[in-house]
Amino acid sequence: MNVRPLVSLFLAGASLSAAPAMAQHQGHAMPMPMPPPAPAPSPAPAPQQPDPHAGHVMPDRPAASEEETVDPHAGHAMPEGSMPAPDAMADMKQETMDHSAMDGAMPASPGPEMETPPPPEAGSGPPRAADAIWGADAMRASRDDLRRESGDFPVFWFQGDRLEIHAREGAEDYIWDFQGYYGGPTSRFWFKTEGEGAFGDKPESAEFQALYSRAIRPFWDLQAGVRQDLAGPDTTYAVLGIQGVAPYLFQVDAAAFVSQRGDVTARIEAELDQRITQRLIFQPRVEINMAAQDIPILGVGAGIDKVEAGLRLRYEIIREFVPYIGIEQTWRIGNGADFARARGEDPSATNYLVGIRFWF
Repeated sequence: MNVRPLVSLFLAGASLSAAPAMAQHQGHAMPMPMPPPAPAPSPAPAPQQPDPHAGHVMPDRPAASEEETVDPHAGHAMPEGSMPAPDAMADMKQETMDHSAMDGAMPASPGPEMETPPPPEAGSGPPRAADAIWGADAMRASRDDLRRESGDFPVFWFQGDRLEIHAREGAEDYIWDFQGYYGGPTSRFWFKTEGEGAFGDKPESAEFQALYSRAIRPFWDLQAGVRQDLAGPDTTYAVLGIQGVAPYLFQVDAAAFVSQRGDVTARIEAELDQRITQRLIFQPRVEINMAAQDIPILGVGAGIDKVEAGLRLRYEIIREFVPYIGIEQTWRIGNGADFARARGEDPSATNYLVGIRFWF
């Protein structure tokens, strides 16, 4: 007997009888049965964690919804039964932060515009507020003192730059070189005097200069005036020179002279103070005398006539009084050497010197 038609007929009847029963329960939420727990998978090796700063590559997973908080430590293998300390968790969170904000410029520190502005009443008072308290008559003397101490007031200054005794074989000489001024910071009256001679004789040379000095730029003065020779032939010169401080603190004094006979001469002096200590000072010095023509009456030759180069070492006992020692070499050159030989002088001489420098 064939049973397949009977089985098919039975199943069709069962499905028809179940349809009305399911329709009765439409709209009723039924609890879903809990699936049986899945067996624990075998432990797999921990995946290698990518560099948190290399594009923040995360494992493939569905995108999180707005309400779902993404665990920043997903993918980090933690030992079973262990929990990191709060400080360690804070460090780990800081490590996983997006560092793109740090690639930009750091915010600038507050500048002057952030400072507290002056009060509105600043500068609104009278130009001479003390007059409102003490009176203009009482404050007039104080204003005059301030003007004299801080304004364009005259000053007197005098310096004995060199007062020396020269000793060489068979002779001893003395020289002086003084200068000073009286006036303000830009306009002054300068005076200079220098000379030399042998002990027991009249000065061989002596001169005095009276000059008007005008500042032409910082540390430089233009000077013009007259020079009078007080020893030897009576000679008067017109003077035009410049004096000041060259780069590297060279003290420079250069002048051209034109005599009443039409003779043109020039002189350049330069010296440099090199401090060894606060009181011990080493000073090289050079002086060059030149002439535009031979001047037989003065024993001066054309071109470079005389060169003096010396070294001095001084010790400042006090700033205003300084003894020193040194050595100086003198050369007469060209026709000037011939004039010196004609007078019985050595055109080249080495002098050992001791001297005093002072000022007030």
